[in-house]
Amino acid sequence: MAARTAARPMAARPMAARPARGLSARLRDLRPARGQSPWPGHEYARGWGVFALPFTSGHVLVLRVFPESSFGPYRAVWHRDPSGRWSIYVDGPRLDTACPRYFGPAAHATAYARIGLTWTGPATLRVTMDSPALEWTLTAATTRVLALLNAMSAVMPPVTWRLRPLVRARERLAAALGMGQLRLTGTMPSGHAGTLMPGRMYFIDAARATLDGADLGRPARWPAGPEIGAVPLPARGVLAIGQAVFAPPGPAGDGGPLPAPEPASRPGRGGPGR
Repeated sequence: MAARTAARPMAARPMAARPARGLSARLRDLRPARGQSPWPGHEYARGWGVFALPFTSGHVLVLRVFPESSFGPYRAVWHRDPSGRWSIYVDGPRLDTACPRYFGPAAHATAYARIGLTWTGPATLRVTMDSPALEWTLTAATTRVLALLNAMSAVMPPVTWRLRPLVRARERLAAALGMGQLRLTGTMPSGHAGTLMPGRMYFIDAARATLDGADLGRPARWPAGPEIGAVPLPARGVLAIGQAVFAPPGPAGDGGPLPAPEPASRPGRGGPGR
């Protein structure tokens, strides 16, 4: 389908927002692990990241930090240029067990990169990447409404993510908060059936980024969110903590075998950021 572009993007306007204090303490020291999926027959990834951050220039940045998954820890940065072309960069041992596993078919390019994360304040994060050269600083914020929704989400049982009416209710709430027409369940570009389960969300209204020296502009709230393949992403900057599950395509359409673990394909790489 044709790439969705940002028609007259508006600079994001924080409304009664305040820095999400304590966020760095919550996320800084998460332990890497290769665990078990919460849903039988599914692959999973658990961690946090920037769901999406659209800019006034038409660029979009995405960050994924998964200390825990079916295949072990990894980090990834996604970039969408103003023409709608996506690139996915992975800091981890393999591309096919990280984000490109699910979203690679919709990307123009996938590659390895070294991705650095430094918390410079209670809610301010600096993200760097070696190639292409990325310098990205962002501050996550919360509001009274977000704080209430996050508190409610924390006490809702995981089974609610299997109930379509409750998932759709979450999507409607996201739309009401300016995130656009999110779809938290659906088919990934790879054919996997995925469910994205953000447990806590924060707005990103303050950020600066340069990519290979080019200034990407200011954070924006787009009239419609960007898409990768047919998967819609938020129309405004959002940092999320949570997990995702994916049913691999199989003969019965309900999952298939996980690939056998293999040695790292990048000599000298012991894991993300190392």
